[in-house]
Amino acid sequence: MSDNSANFTLAPVARLESDYPDKFGIPRQPGLASAARGRLVMLPPFDDPLALRGLEGFSHLWLTFIFHQSPDQTSERWSPLVRPPRLGGNAKIGVFASRSTHRPNRLGLSLVELVAVHTRPEVYLELRGHDLVNDTPVVDIKPYLPWADTRPDARTGFAPTAPACHPVEFSADAEAQLAKRRDRDSLRELIEQVLAQDPRPAYRKGQESRRYGVRLRDLDVRFQAIVDPRHGLVMRVFELVSLSRS
Repeated sequence: MSDNSANFTLAPVARLESDYPDKFGIPRQPGLASAARGRLVMLPPFDDPLALRGLEGFSHLWLTFIFHQSPDQTSERWSPLVRPPRLGGNAKIGVFASRSTHRPNRLGLSLVELVAVHTRPEVYLELRGHDLVNDTPVVDIKPYLPWADTRPDARTGFAPTAPACHPVEFSADAEAQLAKRRDRDSLRELIEQVLAQDPRPAYRKGQESRRYGVRLRDLDVRFQAIVDPRHGLVMRVFELVSLSRS
């Protein structure tokens, strides 16, 4: 006899309006791009301001969300092994020893900074430092408690430190395009933080002649990894293209 209590239905409580219109280029952990902005818009019936009372006293939140752009993995066709980019995209490790988006239930957990709580006329949370693609469905929100959630002596397996960062430079054309933007300062910061982590697929690294485009806000940021004799690997932005034209 099947036990129906083992099956659950999750309803989104909110959806995120994000600086990341596409999943390519999103930092692989929250907090690595503090300039990333987002609006977490509460959905009915969870858009009651009373549900957010007291939240303004916290600086950070845990978001439980759905990897809605990842393939649905049923019990009949799920993979116990994944290839983390941190290991070069070739070595395999158990799915439950990773933070891969390819998970049996597609659930994710992200720590984000809460900037402000808005209840009029729209009920939403203003966020910063997130790592979620636009329109991500969020199924739960919990306040972050450093005395309970931080363990400085915890072991960190194959990811003992934050990923290495690389210098980012802009071509003259990219600088001119950036100068026309009202959000040029925050946009520059976002581009630098995202590209510094080398968002290229792990299997493409070493192919420095290839050009890429990462979508940030309303732009396709086109870049290339080049090897500089003085600084090593450098991410060079050569063009900013409006998504309406790309």
